[in-house]
Amino acid sequence: MGATPDTYRRGGEGMDVAFDIAESPLGRLLVAATDRGLCAVTIGDDDASLEQALRAEFHAARVCRDSTASLREYATVILGQLTGRAPHRDLPLDIRGTAFERMVWDEIRRIPFGETRTYTEIASSLGRPRAVRAVAKACAANRIAIAIPCHRVMGKDGTERGYRWGVERKRRLLAQERRSADGGG
Repeated sequence: MGATPDTYRRGGEGMDVAFDIAESPLGRLLVAATDRGLCAVTIGDDDASLEQALRAEFHAARVCRDSTASLREYATVILGQLTGRAPHRDLPLDIRGTAFERMVWDEIRRIPFGETRTYTEIASSLGRPRAVRAVAKACAANRIAIAIPCHRVMGKDGTERGYRWGVERKRRLLAQERRSADGGG
């Protein structure tokens, strides 16, 4: 997965980032990719703030709005996952993160559609049972909504806690996945 940490530290210097924004059941959905794969999938209320955040993160990259076939395919897969039509598909990712964050994200990607795990369960599955806060921090650092389904990670008591794009969106995502997993679409 991903570009080198040094490239990201330099704001994506030398990278080409294409993005598009679409309507989704959760609000506006920005899908951005490099030639290596998805580098951002973010959810928000308006196009301008989504684009501004992307350009700030990749301030040294060539960022352009584009609706190429590959971006449309990524967006179609993500939207399908949101609506339960395409519950799981591995997409190529071009993301930055520490070695631990990547381990967490890989583990989260293994959570079956319609199921959840706690931060504690994720930490334990990685052989680091005391790293619960670090797991939560890795979830907060995730820039690839849906494809890295951090919305499936819950508090120890089973409650929806912290989600980069809002707890209400997390609840809606989980409810949709449960309905779809139960055959209710």
